[in-house]
Amino acid sequence: MTANPLPVPAPSPNFDTQEFWDAAAQGKFLLKRCDSCGVIIWYPRFVCPDCHSTDTSWFEGSGKGTIYTYTIVRKGQGPYKDAAPFVVAYVELEEGPRILTNIVECDPESVSIGQAVEVVFQDAGDGAALYRFRPTET
Repeated sequence: MTANPLPVPAPSPNFDTQEFWDAAAQGKFLLKRCDSCGVIIWYPRFVCPDCHSTDTSWFEGSGKGTIYTYTIVRKGQGPYKDAAPFVVAYVELEEGPRILTNIVECDPESVSIGQAVEVVFQDAGDGAALYRFRPTET
């Protein structure tokens, strides 16, 4: 069974995330790296969560990862009601962090732990985009 399209809510950027969302609107997946200790930071923020340095910088991530864990939502609510079933997953990026996202463009029943995925950007309107992931072709 293939799910209906998910709603694509517009992001709400703040000081720490504005550059990330601007890049997403251009089809680029940015990550932050601590220039002091080298940790890759997710979610985008000004201060390193490991060493508390403010010496951080943006870089373009690969946009690739694997599904770490997931669930299939079979009864959505609100704007997601008609989209069920859909997949909510943690994806472990090639760069290391695990991020919460949706897996799209596939049958939810075909999703599996360890499956390779890649980022896709879905138009949220007004020049904004939301990142999600889809299975990669093997």
